[in-house]
Amino acid sequence: MIRLDYFGESDYKQLIKWSGDEAFLLQWAGPYFKFPLTEEQLDQYLEGANDINKSGRLIYKAIEICTDTIVGHISLGGIDRVNRSGRIGKVLIGSSSNRGKGIGEGMLKAILKIGFEELKLHRISLGVFDFNERAIRCYEKVGFSREGLLRDARRFKDSYWNLIEMSMLEHEWRRTSLEG
Repeated sequence: MIRLDYFGESDYKQLIKWSGDEAFLLQWAGPYFKFPLTEEQLDQYLEGANDINKSGRLIYKAIEICTDTIVGHISLGGIDRVNRSGRIGKVLIGSSSNRGKGIGEGMLKAILKIGFEELKLHRISLGVFDFNERAIRCYEKVGFSREGLLRDARRFKDSYWNLIEMSMLEHEWRRTSLEG
C-alpha cells in the first residue's frame, strides 16, 4: 500500500539522488527540469504548490506504508478548477529495485483518488514516451485510455521521442475503483 504525503524541502536530497542522468531526468520529469537537478529548481517547483484548495500543482512523495519508506515521487499539476481537469506528471519510482512491485500502480491509484474525490476533477491526463512500455502497461492497468500520439514531441540530443497522451474520466475511475 502506498500513501502520498506532500513533498517538501526535506525531500530534495532524495529526489536529486534519484534524478539520474540527463536522459532519465527528461523521461520522468519532461522539460520542466534541466540536468543536473538542483535545489533551486526544486524551490521553483514547490513555489505556490500544495494548497489543496487553491494551488494549480500538488506535489507528493510516495511512501510505502508497511515500511514507512519513501519510494517515489508524483505530482498532479495543471489543475483547472473551472474545467475540472488535471495532469499527472513527474512519476518516479526511486530505486530500480522497487520497480515491478506494484508501487507505480499504488501511486497512481492514490493520486487519482485525490484528483477525483478531493478535487472533484472530471478528467485527468498524462503523457508517456512510447518506449516506456512498462509505464504504459501500468497506466492501462489502472484504467487510462490512449488518446493519441504526439510524434517527435521531445528532442533529446540528436533524436526525437514520441509522446503518448492518455487520460481517465471521472466515470471511468468510479467504475474501475468499484471493480478493484
